Amino acid sequence: MAIEKTLSIVKPNSTLDNNIGNIMAVFEKNGLRISGAKFARLSKEKAEGFYIEHKERPFFGELVNFMTSGPVMLIVLEGENAVAKNRELMGATNPANAAEGTIRKLYAKSVGENSVHGSDSATAAEREIAYFFERNEVMNRF
Repeated sequence: MAIEKTLSIVKPNSTLDNNIGNIMAVFEKNGLRISGAKFARLSKEKAEGFYIEHKERPFFGELVNFMTSGPVMLIVLEGENAVAKNRELMGATNPANAAEGTIRKLYAKSVGENSVHGSDSATAAEREIAYFFERNEVMNRF
């Protein structure tokens, strides 16, 4: 199987609710290795740039406001089929529809405050990791 890297962002509601460790534990218990992590406070410009594909959608402003409302934890996850595994662990965007035991079922407050972001493809993961991390901030496998 392919070893991949993917990006997860623990969103402001989960950082403020002290769930970073709980969320990281879900990743680790399910075979994903944390190969890079850092706290950040996203500027409006950084959040708008990251979510640029949603610019024309009605929720864009609300999303940017939310993502800049508090600190986030940026995490690079690594493992076999990491993109798909992370998406499975996150659960459905709407926590009401998320499977039991998924991060969003456990920690999300709403569709908007859904606790975590995860890359949706290997290509997106590469772009998103590069957007937030310098090459030397992400460990290589040892």
